[in-house]
Amino acid sequence: MTFDVQAYLERIGVAELSGVQGQPMPSLAALQMLQSAQMRAIAFENIDVFLGRVPDLDEAVVWNRMVDGRRGGYCLELNRLFGGALQAFGFDAAPVLGRVRMGAPVGGPRAHHAFVVSIEGVEWLADTGFGGPGPVGPVNLSDEEPQLIAGETFRTMRDHATGELVLQRLNGEDWFALYGFDRVPVTEADFIAANVVCSRWEQSPFPRHLMMTVANAAGRASMFNRSVKLVRAGEVRGWEITSLTELQSVLGDLFGLQVEAPIAAAVWRKLQAKPAPGAA
Repeated sequence: MTFDVQAYLERIGVAELSGVQGQPMPSLAALQMLQSAQMRAIAFENIDVFLGRVPDLDEAVVWNRMVDGRRGGYCLELNRLFGGALQAFGFDAAPVLGRVRMGAPVGGPRAHHAFVVSIEGVEWLADTGFGGPGPVGPVNLSDEEPQLIAGETFRTMRDHATGELVLQRLNGEDWFALYGFDRVPVTEADFIAANVVCSRWEQSPFPRHLMMTVANAAGRASMFNRSVKLVRAGEVRGWEITSLTELQSVLGDLFGLQVEAPIAAAVWRKLQAKPAPGAA
Protein backbone atom coordinates (compact mmCIF):
# COMPACT_ATOMS: atom_id res chain seq x y z
CA MET A 1 0.00 0.00 0.00
CA THR A 2 1.04 3.63 -0.48
CA PHE A 3 1.69 5.32 2.86
CA ASP A 4 -0.46 8.46 3.07
CA VAL A 5 1.91 10.83 4.86
CA GLN A 6 -0.62 13.61 5.34
CA ALA A 7 -3.29 11.31 6.79
CA TYR A 8 -0.75 9.80 9.17
CA LEU A 9 0.45 13.20 10.36
CA GLU A 10 -3.14 14.30 10.91
CA ARG A 11 -3.80 11.13 12.93
CA ILE A 12 -0.85 11.79 15.25
CA GLY A 13 -1.58 15.51 15.52
CA VAL A 14 1.44 16.86 13.63
CA ALA A 15 0.81 19.69 11.20
CA GLU A 16 4.12 19.42 9.32
CA LEU A 17 7.33 17.45 9.68
CA SER A 18 9.66 18.71 6.94
CA GLY A 19 12.50 20.84 8.24
CA VAL A 20 11.80 20.27 11.94
CA GLN A 21 13.82 22.85 13.92
CA GLY A 22 15.58 23.81 10.71
CA GLN A 23 17.16 20.36 10.27
CA PRO A 24 17.01 18.57 6.90
CA MET A 25 15.00 15.35 6.70
CA PRO A 26 15.44 12.75 8.00
CA SER A 27 16.68 14.19 11.29
CA LEU A 28 16.83 13.32 14.96
CA ALA A 29 14.33 16.08 15.73
CA ALA A 30 11.89 14.58 13.22
CA LEU A 31 12.35 11.10 14.70
CA GLN A 32 11.73 12.43 18.20
CA MET A 33 8.59 14.22 17.05
CA LEU A 34 7.22 11.20 15.18
CA GLN A 35 7.75 8.80 18.07
CA SER A 36 6.37 11.04 20.79
CA ALA A 37 3.41 12.18 18.69
CA GLN A 38 2.36 8.65 17.76
CA MET A 39 2.64 7.49 21.37
CA ARG A 40 0.44 10.38 22.51
CA ALA A 41 -2.16 9.93 19.77
CA ILE A 42 -2.41 6.15 19.30
CA ALA A 43 -2.79 4.05 22.43
CA PHE A 44 -1.18 0.74 23.20
CA GLU A 45 -4.18 -1.58 23.59
CA ASN A 46 -4.85 -5.30 23.23
CA ILE A 47 -8.66 -5.37 23.02
CA ASP A 48 -8.80 -7.76 20.07
CA VAL A 49 -6.29 -10.19 21.58
CA PHE A 50 -8.11 -10.00 24.94
CA LEU A 51 -11.25 -11.08 23.06
CA GLY A 52 -9.47 -14.07 21.51
CA ARG A 53 -8.45 -12.72 18.12
CA VAL A 54 -5.09 -12.84 16.34
CA PRO A 55 -4.31 -9.36 14.93
CA ASP A 56 -3.83 -9.07 11.19
CA LEU A 57 -0.45 -7.45 10.56
CA ASP A 58 -1.14 -6.63 6.92
CA GLU A 59 -0.15 -3.00 6.40
CA ALA A 60 -3.52 -2.02 4.91
CA VAL A 61 -5.41 -3.68 7.78
CA VAL A 62 -3.21 -1.96 10.38
CA TRP A 63 -3.77 1.36 8.64
CA ASN A 64 -7.53 0.90 8.53
CA ARG A 65 -7.62 0.04 12.23
CA MET A 66 -5.36 2.74 13.58
CA VAL A 67 -5.58 5.64 11.18
CA ASP A 68 -9.06 5.36 9.66
CA GLY A 69 -10.69 3.48 12.56
CA ARG A 70 -8.90 5.40 15.34
CA ARG A 71 -8.07 2.30 17.32
CA GLY A 72 -4.74 1.36 18.86
CA GLY A 73 -2.84 -1.91 19.01
CA TYR A 74 0.03 -3.76 20.64
CA CYS A 75 3.70 -3.57 19.69
CA LEU A 76 3.55 -5.59 16.49
CA GLU A 77 0.75 -3.38 15.18
CA LEU A 78 1.95 -0.02 16.50
CA ASN A 79 5.46 -0.45 15.18
CA ARG A 80 4.16 -1.82 11.87
CA LEU A 81 2.49 1.56 11.39
CA PHE A 82 5.52 3.43 12.74
CA GLY A 83 7.81 1.48 10.42
CA GLY A 84 5.74 2.64 7.46
CA ALA A 85 6.18 6.22 8.61
CA LEU A 86 9.93 5.81 9.05
CA GLN A 87 10.22 4.44 5.53
CA ALA A 88 8.00 7.15 4.06
CA PHE A 89 10.13 9.88 5.63
CA GLY A 90 13.39 8.32 4.45
CA PHE A 91 14.84 7.03 7.74
CA ASP A 92 17.43 4.25 7.75
CA ALA A 93 15.56 1.91 10.11
CA ALA A 94 16.27 -1.75 10.85
CA PRO A 95 13.64 -3.83 12.69
CA VAL A 96 14.64 -5.81 15.78
CA LEU A 97 12.79 -8.34 17.91
CA GLY A 98 13.41 -8.09 21.63
CA ARG A 99 12.77 -10.26 24.67
CA VAL A 100 10.63 -8.56 27.32
CA ARG A 101 12.19 -8.72 30.79
CA MET A 102 10.14 -6.41 33.02
CA GLY A 103 12.68 -6.71 35.81
CA ALA A 104 13.65 -10.34 35.18
CA PRO A 105 17.32 -11.26 34.64
CA VAL A 106 16.50 -12.84 31.26
CA GLY A 107 13.75 -12.24 28.76
CA GLY A 108 10.97 -14.32 27.25
CA PRO A 109 10.40 -15.14 23.56
CA ARG A 110 11.76 -12.83 20.87
CA ALA A 111 8.42 -11.12 20.36
CA HIS A 112 8.77 -7.37 20.97
CA HIS A 113 9.07 -5.28 17.82
CA ALA A 114 11.24 -2.14 17.79
CA PHE A 115 13.64 -0.33 15.44
CA VAL A 116 17.26 0.73 15.35
CA VAL A 117 17.43 3.97 13.37
CA SER A 118 20.73 5.33 12.05
CA ILE A 119 21.09 9.11 11.75
CA GLU A 120 24.43 10.62 10.72
CA GLY A 121 26.36 7.60 11.98
CA VAL A 122 24.57 7.37 15.35
CA GLU A 123 22.15 4.57 16.16
CA TRP A 124 18.92 5.19 18.07
CA LEU A 125 16.40 2.76 19.55
CA ALA A 126 12.96 3.90 18.38
CA ASP A 127 9.86 2.15 19.72
CA THR A 128 6.22 3.25 19.83
CA GLY A 129 4.92 -0.09 21.07
CA PHE A 130 6.27 -0.82 24.55
CA GLY A 131 3.18 -0.13 26.59
CA GLY A 132 3.59 1.39 30.03
CA PRO A 133 7.11 2.26 31.13
CA GLY A 134 8.81 2.66 27.74
CA PRO A 135 10.46 5.92 26.61
CA VAL A 136 8.41 8.36 24.52
CA GLY A 137 11.50 9.31 22.52
CA PRO A 138 14.43 7.53 20.87
CA VAL A 139 17.32 6.23 22.99
CA ASN A 140 20.93 6.83 21.93
CA LEU A 141 22.56 3.40 21.56
CA SER A 142 26.11 4.76 21.35
CA ASP A 143 26.05 5.95 24.95
CA GLU A 144 25.47 3.79 28.05
CA GLU A 145 25.18 6.84 30.29
CA PRO A 146 21.68 7.63 31.65
CA GLN A 147 19.50 9.62 29.26
CA LEU A 148 16.65 11.89 30.33
CA ILE A 149 13.67 11.51 27.99
CA ALA A 150 10.51 13.51 28.72
CA GLY A 151 11.29 13.62 32.42
CA GLU A 152 12.12 9.89 32.72
CA THR A 153 15.58 8.31 32.83
CA PHE A 154 16.72 5.40 30.68
CA ARG A 155 19.93 3.69 29.69
CA THR A 156 21.11 0.68 27.71
CA MET A 157 23.51 -1.92 29.10
CA ARG A 158 25.26 -4.81 27.39
CA ASP A 159 24.32 -8.24 28.76
CA HIS A 160 27.31 -10.36 27.81
CA ALA A 161 25.64 -13.57 28.98
CA THR A 162 22.86 -13.27 26.40
CA GLY A 163 24.54 -11.04 23.83
CA GLU A 164 21.69 -8.56 24.17
CA LEU A 165 21.58 -4.84 24.63
CA VAL A 166 19.12 -4.22 27.48
CA LEU A 167 16.94 -1.14 27.79
CA GLN A 168 16.57 -0.11 31.43
CA ARG A 169 14.43 2.49 33.19
CA LEU A 170 15.33 4.23 36.44
CA ASN A 171 12.59 3.54 39.01
CA GLY A 172 13.45 5.54 42.10
CA GLU A 173 17.04 4.53 42.81
CA ASP A 174 16.91 1.18 41.01
CA TRP A 175 17.43 0.27 37.38
CA PHE A 176 14.59 -1.83 35.96
CA ALA A 177 15.18 -3.95 32.84
CA LEU A 178 12.45 -3.46 30.23
CA TYR A 179 13.64 -5.63 27.35
CA GLY A 180 16.77 -6.87 25.63
CA PHE A 181 17.45 -7.21 21.93
CA ASP A 182 20.15 -8.38 19.55
CA ARG A 183 20.90 -7.56 15.94
CA VAL A 184 19.86 -10.85 14.35
CA PRO A 185 18.13 -10.00 11.04
CA VAL A 186 14.34 -10.13 11.27
CA THR A 187 12.07 -11.53 8.55
CA GLU A 188 8.33 -11.34 8.00
CA ALA A 189 8.06 -14.94 9.19
CA ASP A 190 9.54 -13.84 12.53
CA PHE A 191 6.81 -11.21 12.95
CA ILE A 192 4.10 -13.76 12.10
CA ALA A 193 5.49 -16.18 14.68
CA ALA A 194 5.81 -13.43 17.31
CA ASN A 195 2.21 -12.40 16.68
CA VAL A 196 0.97 -15.94 17.29
CA VAL A 197 3.05 -16.23 20.46
CA CYS A 198 1.74 -12.93 21.82
CA SER A 199 -1.90 -13.63 20.98
CA ARG A 200 -2.19 -17.38 21.51
CA TRP A 201 0.53 -18.64 23.90
CA GLU A 202 -0.99 -19.62 27.24
CA GLN A 203 1.74 -17.78 29.14
CA SER A 204 1.33 -14.54 27.21
CA PRO A 205 -0.40 -11.82 29.27
CA PHE A 206 -2.28 -10.35 26.32
CA PRO A 207 -5.07 -12.96 25.91
CA ARG A 208 -5.63 -12.99 29.69
CA HIS A 209 -5.49 -9.32 30.68
CA LEU A 210 -6.75 -6.05 29.25
CA MET A 211 -3.76 -3.71 28.98
CA MET A 212 -3.62 -0.10 27.74
CA THR A 213 -1.26 2.84 27.83
CA VAL A 214 -1.17 6.24 26.20
CA ALA A 215 1.28 9.07 26.76
CA ASN A 216 0.24 12.67 27.30
CA ALA A 217 2.06 15.97 27.63
CA ALA A 218 2.25 15.69 31.42
CA GLY A 219 2.66 11.93 31.89
CA ARG A 220 0.66 8.89 30.86
CA ALA A 221 -2.54 6.95 31.43
CA SER A 222 -2.65 3.18 31.80
CA MET A 223 -5.17 0.44 32.45
CA PHE A 224 -4.81 -3.14 33.63
CA ASN A 225 -8.12 -4.99 33.53
CA ARG A 226 -10.46 -2.68 35.49
CA SER A 227 -7.71 -0.68 37.22
CA VAL A 228 -6.98 2.74 35.72
CA LYS A 229 -3.94 4.87 36.62
CA LEU A 230 -3.39 8.43 35.54
CA VAL A 231 0.02 10.06 36.06
CA ARG A 232 0.18 13.81 35.51
CA ALA A 233 3.04 16.07 36.54
CA GLY A 234 4.25 13.46 39.02
CA GLU A 235 0.87 13.02 40.70
CA VAL A 236 -0.77 9.59 40.54
CA ARG A 237 -4.50 8.99 40.57
CA GLY A 238 -6.06 5.53 40.36
CA TRP A 239 -9.53 4.03 40.34
CA GLU A 240 -11.51 0.91 39.39
CA ILE A 241 -13.99 0.82 36.52
CA THR A 242 -17.39 -0.31 37.80
CA SER A 243 -19.70 -0.27 34.77
CA LEU A 244 -19.86 -0.68 31.00
CA THR A 245 -20.74 2.99 30.67
CA GLU A 246 -17.64 3.99 32.59
CA LEU A 247 -15.51 1.62 30.50
CA GLN A 248 -16.78 3.20 27.29
CA SER A 249 -16.04 6.66 28.66
CA VAL A 250 -12.49 5.70 29.65
CA LEU A 251 -11.81 4.07 26.28
CA GLY A 252 -12.92 7.17 24.40
CA ASP A 253 -12.05 10.08 26.64
CA LEU A 254 -8.83 8.85 28.26
CA PHE A 255 -7.33 6.60 25.61
CA GLY A 256 -8.81 8.25 22.50
CA LEU A 257 -10.20 5.00 21.09
CA GLN A 258 -13.25 4.58 18.90
CA VAL A 259 -14.52 1.22 20.11
CA GLU A 260 -17.81 -0.08 18.76
CA ALA A 261 -20.48 -0.72 21.37
CA PRO A 262 -20.67 -4.52 20.86
CA ILE A 263 -16.89 -4.80 21.28
CA ALA A 264 -16.91 -2.70 24.44
CA ALA A 265 -19.75 -4.86 25.80
CA ALA A 266 -17.76 -8.04 25.08
CA VAL A 267 -14.75 -6.58 26.89
CA TRP A 268 -16.90 -5.69 29.90
CA ARG A 269 -18.39 -9.20 30.06
CA LYS A 270 -14.92 -10.72 30.15
CA LEU A 271 -13.74 -8.23 32.76
CA GLN A 272 -16.76 -9.05 34.93
CA ALA A 273 -15.83 -12.72 34.78
CA LYS A 274 -12.41 -11.98 36.26
CA PRO A 275 -11.94 -11.82 40.05
CA ALA A 276 -12.16 -8.30 41.43
CA PRO A 277 -8.84 -6.70 42.49
CA GLY A 278 -7.86 -7.92 45.95
CA ALA A 279 -10.27 -10.85 45.88
CA ALA A 280 -9.00 -14.13 47.26
